[in-house]
Order: sequence, then structure tokens, then C-alpha cells
Amino acid sequence: MTTQTSRTVTPDWRTLFAFIVPSLIGVFLFMTPVAIGEAMTIPIAVMAKSLQGFVGPYVDSLILFVICTTGVMSLLVKFVKPAPLMKIALIKHLFEVSWIWLVTRLVGMVFILMTYFQVGPSIINSSHTGALVLNDLLPVLFSVFILAGLLLPLLLNFGLLELVGTLLTKIMRPLFGVPGRSAVNCVASWLGDGSVGILMTARQYEDKYYTQKEAAIIGTTFSAVSITFCLVVIGQVKLEHLFAPFYLTVCLAGFVAAIIVPRLPPLRFKSNTYIDDTVPDSDAEAVPEGKTLFKHALDVALTKAQKAPGVKGTLQEGVSNALDMLFAVLPVVMAVGTLALIVAEHTSIFQVLGTPFVPYLELLNVPEAAQAAQTIVVGFADMFIPSILAASNIESDVTRFIIAAMSVTQLIYMSEVGALLLGSKIPVNLLELFAIFILRTLVTLPVIAFMAHWLVG
Repeated sequence: MTTQTSRTVTPDWRTLFAFIVPSLIGVFLFMTPVAIGEAMTIPIAVMAKSLQGFVGPYVDSLILFVICTTGVMSLLVKFVKPAPLMKIALIKHLFEVSWIWLVTRLVGMVFILMTYFQVGPSIINSSHTGALVLNDLLPVLFSVFILAGLLLPLLLNFGLLELVGTLLTKIMRPLFGVPGRSAVNCVASWLGDGSVGILMTARQYEDKYYTQKEAAIIGTTFSAVSITFCLVVIGQVKLEHLFAPFYLTVCLAGFVAAIIVPRLPPLRFKSNTYIDDTVPDSDAEAVPEGKTLFKHALDVALTKAQKAPGVKGTLQEGVSNALDMLFAVLPVVMAVGTLALIVAEHTSIFQVLGTPFVPYLELLNVPEAAQAAQTIVVGFADMFIPSILAASNIESDVTRFIIAAMSVTQLIYMSEVGALLLGSKIPVNLLELFAIFILRTLVTLPVIAFMAHWLVG
């Protein structure tokens, strides 16, 4: 291994306090399992649920305000460029966007106006399309974005990721081609919500902790589905009694996909440079000569803690994070999520695209292969749709088990994760997301089918 020199940090009590206390609070909020009734979740999700309940009576109006403000301000900045506003860095950051994102924001604004006021064609504002996004998805994201945005600096700024990342690099780098710190993203998603993992990944990519390739891999591979949502999915197909083997299957299939898919196009050919096209230091992850791995990890973490912003700086960064996610991502989710659900509900495109999977499913000895094939590609629109279709159209327990597990391990669905990725600066486009979705399907199906025949059949 290449060696490098590194100073040993002699911490004073302020540095230790800055490292330990905010990091422990962050671990508790984002990574500590807590039981709520019969479900497991994390404190940040509980807080988001409480906030959602508090703003519930007027959350749709708040979301309408955010999305319409984004559309109007983006138009204003694009065409008028008012001098007083252009001097404000936050305004430029939030509303100065390219043409494609301007159009996407305007589409989101039109969709939410039609849905909120129930005007225009029902294909846009029905309970299965626009109203589903507005009433069921956006309120959850609204609450998560506010709290996660405000509190993420506790995980990101005080040395925790540096400690974990340095310790786990020897595992994460050879297996998945990503830094060790990405393990924290995965745990936060696994215990809480995939949107939290994407929030963390996007922020660290913008801060040059991940290269373009690493951010794309982490965003599409490690923003795992939470345990809570897995319980919902397996319950939808009426196989709650099989949750333990179901979750074992999901973890195994996700692990296999995380090893294989990043080594295939399009992720394989992503640039290994930072967001500003600079090249990472090839020795950055090397352990300096004369140091143990743990001592080096601790020194890196304490160095980060020494440079951490104070309370005011942390609060300012948290507010900026929350505003960035609210104004940049909510319009994209409204636009892309609604369009994806329209395609799923009112066209046969996903059924046609699923037809080539029939021989593959038959090869894997999946019962009711023709019916199962129709559910495979529709998961690209929304993760929950395949389980809904399976519950009503498929009799075989084995097949319903396979569809439920597949819908969770496919990961890329446009009503949330896909739209969040597109709304962030992580370098992936719509076609690449669909290609990754198909690859994850092809890679995970044999694993899931084998486990289903073994555990259920």
C-alpha cells in the first residue's frame, strides 16, 4: 500500500466535544433503531411523522406554495435577472437552473395547480396519478427534507463519516468501488428512508467527498429501502408471516446487485472525478506509515472536528440544506412522479416492456410467469404498484414473494428515488436510471427466485 505522511492530532477537550457530542446525536437520530408499535424505525423518521401530523391540515398548501414559488422565481431569474436578487448567493443557488430543469419545474407547477384545485384532465389529477403524489408522497418528503436537511450536518461535519469511512474503506472499496463513508448512507437508508441516503449522498458529492462515479453508484445502489417499507410491501401481498425470510432475501439480492451492477455500464463508465472535474488524490485513503488503521481514522475524524463550524454555521448550513431540497426537489418529484404514474396507469408501455421477461421467468421456474412479467417493469414508476398488482392478480405464494422482493431490490422508482436523483446534482439521467433499473432486475431475479423456491415453495 502506498504510504503517506500525516500529523497526529493531539485533541483538546473542545475538539473531543465537537467530535463526540454532535456525532452521537447524529447517530441516535439517523441510525439508531427504535420500536414504534410493532414497527422498527429511526428517531428522525418519528420526528418527521410528528411534523407531518402537525402541518397535516395545511401541508398541501405549503407544498403548493413551495412548488409555485420555485417555478415563478426560476422564470424570473432566467429571464429578468433582477440585480438585487442576483446578488444573493442562496437565490442564485436555488433558482438559477438550466433549461431542462426550468421546464421540469414549470411542469411540476402546472401539475400541482391542476391537482390542488382539481381542474383539467383527470388523467393528471386523479387519485392514481397527481393526487397520489401530492397527498401521499410529497407530505412525507416535505417533513423528511426539513428535518433531515436541518440535522444532517450532525452526521456530515464533525468527523463521524471520516472515522467510519477510514475504518471501512478496506471493505467498501474492493467490494463496491466506493469509500467506506458510504456505509453510513446505506445504514441511514436501511433504518430510515431511502430519501435520507440520497440527501446525504448529494450533499457529500457537492462537497467533493465523492467522485461522479462514486456518487452515482451510492445514489443508485446504497439508498436502500427501509425495513418499515419492506413490512408494508410484504403485508400488501399477504405474506406477513414470511417477513424474516423475505428480508433475508432482500438483503442477499441487494448485496449481489451492489457487487455486480456498478461494474457494468452505465455506472462503470462514469467519470472518476469530482463535481468540478478535479481528480481525487490517489493516496487519500492510504494509511500513513507508522500508524494503525484506527489511530489514522481517529486523527482524520478529529481534524475534521477541529475545522467544524460553530452552532451558527451549522444552523445556517442546515437551513440551506432544507431549502435546497424543498425548492429543488419537490417540483421534480411532482413532475416526474406524476408523469410516471400516468404512463403506468393509462398506457400499456410497461406491460409491453415486461413481455420479454416472460421467458426469463419461465427459465427460473416462476409460476404464473406471464402475469408476473407485467409487474416487473411497472416498478420503475412506483415501488408499490407491483405488490398491488400481485395481490389482486396472482395466486401463487412463490410468485407474490418474488414480486414483492423484486420491487424492493429494484430500488429505482420514479415517484420518489428516481425523481430525487434527477433533482439532485448526482450525475445520472433518465435513460441511465432505466438501464440501472433493468440491470438490477436481471441480476436480482435469479437470487430472489432461488430463495423463494427454497423458502416458500
